[in-house]
Amino acid sequence: MFATLSDRINAAVSSLRGRGRLSDADIAASIAEIRRALLDADVALPVVRDFTATVRERATEAEVSKALNPAQQIVKIVHEELTRILGGATREISFAKRPPTVIMLAGLQGAGKTTLAGKLGKWLKDAGHTPLLVASDLQRPNAVQQLEIVGKGAGVAVFSPEPGNGVGDPVAVARRGVAHAREQFYDVVVVDTAGRLGIDAELMQQAADIRDAVNPDETLFVIDAMIGQDAVTTANAFAEGVGFTGVVLSKLDGDARGGAALSVSSVTGKPVMFASTGEKVGDFERFHADRMASRILDMGDMMTLIEQAERAFDEDQAADLANKIAGDGDFTLEDFLQQMQQMKQLGSMKKMLGMLPGMGQIREQLENFDEREVDRVEAIVRSMTPAERTNPKILNGSRRSRIARGSGVTVSEVNGLLDRFDQAKTMMRSMARGGGMPGMPGAPGGGFGLGSMPGGGKKSKGKMVAPVQRGKKSKSGNPAKRAADQRAAAERKQDAPAGSAFGLGAPQDAPAKLEIPEGLGKLFGR
Repeated sequence: MFATLSDRINAAVSSLRGRGRLSDADIAASIAEIRRALLDADVALPVVRDFTATVRERATEAEVSKALNPAQQIVKIVHEELTRILGGATREISFAKRPPTVIMLAGLQGAGKTTLAGKLGKWLKDAGHTPLLVASDLQRPNAVQQLEIVGKGAGVAVFSPEPGNGVGDPVAVARRGVAHAREQFYDVVVVDTAGRLGIDAELMQQAADIRDAVNPDETLFVIDAMIGQDAVTTANAFAEGVGFTGVVLSKLDGDARGGAALSVSSVTGKPVMFASTGEKVGDFERFHADRMASRILDMGDMMTLIEQAERAFDEDQAADLANKIAGDGDFTLEDFLQQMQQMKQLGSMKKMLGMLPGMGQIREQLENFDEREVDRVEAIVRSMTPAERTNPKILNGSRRSRIARGSGVTVSEVNGLLDRFDQAKTMMRSMARGGGMPGMPGAPGGGFGLGSMPGGGKKSKGKMVAPVQRGKKSKSGNPAKRAADQRAAAERKQDAPAGSAFGLGAPQDAPAKLEIPEGLGKLFGR
């Protein structure tokens, strides 16, 4: 969603890099470009004025003019101010001292309240709570049935005594739902309420009546992050008519300009507490203003990535894998398959790679990444027998042909995977011993046909394809020429870019060593 905004803000700041001293004209030009970028992203005008005025004031202070690297100071200021307008510190849900905690959802029709109720329920369940979803939207066609389906997918109970479709009293259902939760010892109640296509008195009155009936501990305003500046008008209307304690952004994975996300918290004074980042029931996360500011500035979001890795990876398996990579055992294709299945639990590979710092510079390659490559590689490994996964050296020509037919790929792709597996195993063993990763591998697991970064494979019809391993060149019968060929091959091997074991060539400006942040090592078997 923030791709265009991110590119333009980074371009404005990049123009200041490399300068030992910044003039007022340099700062003014960069702030003017940031202002245009924010306005084009549909950020509310009062928010833009406040943001640019504060950045200009801080950028002209002595702390910037006397800094050794004034451009970095400007980036720091922009990051802090973005964090501020996004809501500042992360706020937790205020749970009731005596259960159940009641959470009421409010918002316009089409904002995604019903789907979000299921996502919130799953998030609460994963956090150790026993949530109950209450179907109080009795007006929208099939809203009750939708909540029942979403709740079943999330593994969360749903209280739906009325069929909906215009039948039943939503206020009475909400009141009975809270009573039912108290009797059955549910500790959190999520009340889904009706919305309208626009703001009207009937909508506000019904939401206010439900609020008065259940006395919610949290009233969350669900807003579509794609509606632009109209988000401010809608948020203010709900704040006056119903009141809310926090904001939830839905459809944050869309391709709109994202002005709502940057405006609503600053205008209403209420924090953004959660964000829906996809269509799946697990695409839901706590909103961290500082992390979102880092994503906008292409600084990555390593903390969210680490948290997702800790939830997805089994500690015992990770420890066993780390021992094997360190040399205490043999890292096999069976281990690689288990690691791959755990990585798939993190969700979209594209989304995971987007959390790494600097990915905005290769956004086009990242967008062209084909998620199906993961499935193709998994199909190749699954087409092998347990003995072949444990000892790939027994894979002769006939076995490789059988594996290719079983997985629907070519023999060249099977050969390429096996070659890169051997190279990657050597690289990971080196990482485990040395504590760093040579070159710039680009993506965990990228070397097994998953790489879409520069050098990761040739482009074919708009997608990245795993590089095909060519067959070995026949040896010359001339002893002198054969010796020359061997020397040339040795030189090529010595000059090969670090990280090529993953099928990824190292960029010219790649750092000599990329340290893996603490907690993220599980992705690499450390």
